[in-house]
Amino acid sequence: MAIFTGMELPRNPKLKAMKKILIPMLVTAVWAFSSFANAEEKKDSSKKSSDEKSKAPAVAEHKMFTPSDIKWMDGPPFLPPGVKLAVLEGDPGKPGPFTIRLQAPDGYKIPAHTHPTAERVTVISGTFHLGMGDKFDEAAGHEMVAGSFAIMPAGMKHFAWATGEAVVQVHGTGPFAIKYVNPADDPRNAKK
Repeated sequence: MAIFTGMELPRNPKLKAMKKILIPMLVTAVWAFSSFANAEEKKDSSKKSSDEKSKAPAVAEHKMFTPSDIKWMDGPPFLPPGVKLAVLEGDPGKPGPFTIRLQAPDGYKIPAHTHPTAERVTVISGTFHLGMGDKFDEAAGHEMVAGSFAIMPAGMKHFAWATGEAVVQVHGTGPFAIKYVNPADDPRNAKK
């Protein structure tokens, strides 16, 4: 009787004796190789997860915010005046994860711009509009109501505005930077 279906061994007495020795050796070798391969795979897997853990940014402290705990401040100079900002996690100006909220008044506009990293936006309250392109164009925008989410990959040209007061949460990996498509739109270039 053959180990593999459809495989016949010759009926030679010497081969029968060899078969009694070779088959157990073959089974043992396959089992040993399989065990070794599984052990190496587990070793690589644990090393990889250990490496991934060491590369993952550590959370420095536990934080929880209710709306009354959020500390709002004037927006940074790279955003048009009038917006308020709150930092919930990390430091948006440094490498690593960050989460911020922007509180935009009715009619607030951010001209066409890009970011060097992906930008993730969640609308917390109000209505926020996002459009893609290199010029501000309300007709090309998308209305985003509370609960909406958008992600813009690094380098994507986009613009935004609020109708009514809107609060949006932005999170990503810092440093968070903005480059306006038209340098004249950059508030940092405005004459003082």
